Amino acid sequence: MSMKVNKIVVLQLMMSMVLMLGTASCSKKSSSSHASRATGWDVDSQNGTAARNAGKKQQAGPGLVFVEGGTFTMGKVQDDVMHDWNNTPTQQHVQSFYMDETEVTNGMYLEYLEWLKKVFPPTEENYKNIYEGASPDTLVWRNRLGYNETMTNNYLRHPSYANYPVVGVNWIQAVEFSKWRTDRVNEAVLEKNGYLKKGAKTNDVSAESLFNTEAYVASPSTTYGGNEELVLKKNPNGRKPRAGKDGVVPEEKNVYAQRSSGIILPEYRLPTEAEWEYAAAADVGQREYNIYKGQKKYPWSGDYTRSNKRKNKGDQLANFKQGNGDYGGIAGWSDDGADITNNVKSYPANDFGLYDMAGNVAEWVADVYRPIIDNEANDFNYFRGNQYAKNKIGKDGKLEIITKDNIKYTTLSNGKVVATNLPGEIAQVPVDENETYLRQNFSKSDNINYRDGDKQSSRYYDFGDAESADDAKKESMYNSPVHNVTTDSLGNMVRKYDSSSKRTTLINDNARVYKGGSWRDRAYWLDPAQRRYFPQDMATDYIGFRCAMSRVGAKTERRKSPRN
Repeated sequence: MSMKVNKIVVLQLMMSMVLMLGTASCSKKSSSSHASRATGWDVDSQNGTAARNAGKKQQAGPGLVFVEGGTFTMGKVQDDVMHDWNNTPTQQHVQSFYMDETEVTNGMYLEYLEWLKKVFPPTEENYKNIYEGASPDTLVWRNRLGYNETMTNNYLRHPSYANYPVVGVNWIQAVEFSKWRTDRVNEAVLEKNGYLKKGAKTNDVSAESLFNTEAYVASPSTTYGGNEELVLKKNPNGRKPRAGKDGVVPEEKNVYAQRSSGIILPEYRLPTEAEWEYAAAADVGQREYNIYKGQKKYPWSGDYTRSNKRKNKGDQLANFKQGNGDYGGIAGWSDDGADITNNVKSYPANDFGLYDMAGNVAEWVADVYRPIIDNEANDFNYFRGNQYAKNKIGKDGKLEIITKDNIKYTTLSNGKVVATNLPGEIAQVPVDENETYLRQNFSKSDNINYRDGDKQSSRYYDFGDAESADDAKKESMYNSPVHNVTTDSLGNMVRKYDSSSKRTTLINDNARVYKGGSWRDRAYWLDPAQRRYFPQDMATDYIGFRCAMSRVGAKTERRKSPRN
């Protein structure tokens, strides 16, 4: 009897184990990474791209350093000896982002120019303004009472200056370089991942056959002028489709890279003023647990421009003007190792790993200049200069792609002609009432002058009804000089100066912010909070730039403990 009972117990145990294993296997299957938590569907199916790549982290682009976002005090905190308190301290929060380790160098910019020369030969009449418009102004080195012809002739192109920061670049040129860099980096990424033909970016590129990131994302078939041999299809599963019972091979879906693929990088761009100041100050070096130990005067700790560390004690930590007639020190023992600009990475990096955030060259940022920061309207990713646009749809209902025949050129205030778009890009138009109707967060395309219209702004500003007034007839916000460039009947350019005696300011909607001290500046301007402005279409021998890239996903690159 007991033998029989034991057999029954054993059978029951075996049945239980079978059931448990079955349940476990089902559970494992349902919680598999291949199954959607929303529907339970297999996300490796052809319509599961986004879910399949969930959790994929952003890769940093070439030349970029990660800057962890956070809260900081933006604005001047030192004595205002210039009596120009235009940047009152405010608390701002910046999202995590990436930033160029160094300034954009002559070598990097020459790569851009050589590409333009190859694709758009300046010998052809249609393209001559593309290369010339992108070329830096080498004449910025000239001075009425100085002999600088050596820099005029050699600084940009001589190999000795290849790793020196590029100068003579205006704000518009810096923006166009950033757009070009975005496309070239993503072009290389897609080639590496098998979505573009190998070597196409160098062998098959021409004015009629170009790659543009946004155009590829919106309509991959338009890339490279619609040449499907260069734009490769790739099965999302990495497997070739099999023929069905009828012998027909099913049409593949999601065969092109998408944003959901996780490999296309966000755009390179100029940093905002808040981002640049946050990155330069690098208050993370002053952090103890979750508080800052004081406010930095410079990108490094301490109140002085010389190092107090044993390794390099007494060395200057930046390239700047020591005093009147002293740009580098005496012969044989130079104070900072340079008289004009210096080789990038010549001085120690700040606590974010960024070089030359003080001295060497001042740097363009994306913002339009205004005499004060308005934190009442926004204290998150502060930026002044938003001009929202959308893709232009042609009469045929398709995206309008720029071709070699409709390249848009802009004549700057100094008469220089620059291209503001290139073939392969999607034509852009300002957003209209279809996008702004009943919105709470923005009401028009151009937001440059938002919260900047008080009676103290300008004595000549028209405070009429904004809804009924014609924007073209309205007076400008700031009564700045308006120089005029026209073309006569023979095609010659005529440049006229504004001779009005009623102008009250140099500030207008084309004045951009630049930050940081330079080789021409005294130590006062090395403070990251200092801000100055300059016309966006003009250049100098002391303003350069570096690029930034937004961070998508997690704020930090690794999980932190509460005490680190």
